[in-house]
Amino acid sequence: MKKTCNVNIKPLTRVEGHGNIRIKIKNGKLQEAKWEVIETPRFFEAILKGKKWDNAPWITGRICGICSIGHTLASIRAVENAFGIVPDEQTRKLRILLKHMETLQSHTLHLCFLVLPDFMNTGSVFPLIKTHGDVVLRAAKIKKLANDVCDCIGGRRMHPTRTVVGGFTMLPEKEELRGFGDRLKDIIEDLMLVAELVKGFNLPDFTRETEFVSLKGEDSYPFIGGDMVSSDGVRMREEEYKKMTNEYMTDQSTSKWCRLSRDSFAVGALARLNNNFEFLHPAAKDAAGSGIGVAAVEVPRGILYHSYEFDDNGKIVKCDCVIPTGQNHANIQHDLEGIAEKYAAQGKTDRELELLTAMLVRAYDPCISCSVH
Repeated sequence: MKKTCNVNIKPLTRVEGHGNIRIKIKNGKLQEAKWEVIETPRFFEAILKGKKWDNAPWITGRICGICSIGHTLASIRAVENAFGIVPDEQTRKLRILLKHMETLQSHTLHLCFLVLPDFMNTGSVFPLIKTHGDVVLRAAKIKKLANDVCDCIGGRRMHPTRTVVGGFTMLPEKEELRGFGDRLKDIIEDLMLVAELVKGFNLPDFTRETEFVSLKGEDSYPFIGGDMVSSDGVRMREEEYKKMTNEYMTDQSTSKWCRLSRDSFAVGALARLNNNFEFLHPAAKDAAGSGIGVAAVEVPRGILYHSYEFDDNGKIVKCDCVIPTGQNHANIQHDLEGIAEKYAAQGKTDRELELLTAMLVRAYDPCISCSVH
């Protein structure tokens, strides 16, 4: 059996942005396992300096094309928290519906268009149009519905135009929303059939104990705002996000990495499940400092943080954004080391190890361009 492998995926496909996987195995021993983020930083935080408060949501919404709604809502919440603005119940309900629809379309994209080809032994979704056309059509139907709701509430499905500090510039018609209610009920069967398909996936035999970080609510999952908690027992307020993320630089990445109780942690859907079987009462919160606003929002890939400091004229003097994928990079690295070491002694071929490591990174659905914001 072959005991020497050299995997050099440059760059990884079916993820957003550019990242490389390098694995070297010699005589059945792991020599190197590396997750490299090679994308050029885009300096959105620097772009915002000197801008007025109302420009922040429009600009930061452009950090990502997949979770632009999440960035916009995080930006709006940070501005509102800085100036003590409390949105009314209608605004809160519309925002959470908008955020959920973004999550639905994003998870559908990830699962059915980016991950599914790995389990169907194809290089992309296009061959599946012929072999599993019903699955592709169901996925497209779900994604279109979610995007249509985003159009209705946010003004457009990407980079929303109606969501502003304090509320909305235009509200959806009641009849439009009722019509979406019927369409949402109609896709339940499609969702169940997709779930059954995924349930039948033969997952690679690999697990690694890690710390999970998510938001925590009082009687339901908050999604927008709330305390941060970890599976290792850490709990902090929204304003303490820096202590929760502990960003640092590494030579192999143009994105910052994060750690908390261990060398790495994970955010995202799995973290939300692991940390929220019980709902705890949130700790008392101190008011944020004058002119400083922090927001935590659960976007599809995990917790997104926005923080702004304003001067007396409402201009931004300091901006900080911490991205979910940036929080996951270190965990991806340690997972790569673990899966490569596990299979190093089993005589896996280069192609087999290439597929396994690519699947592992894709499981995080990394938004690499977002992480080098």
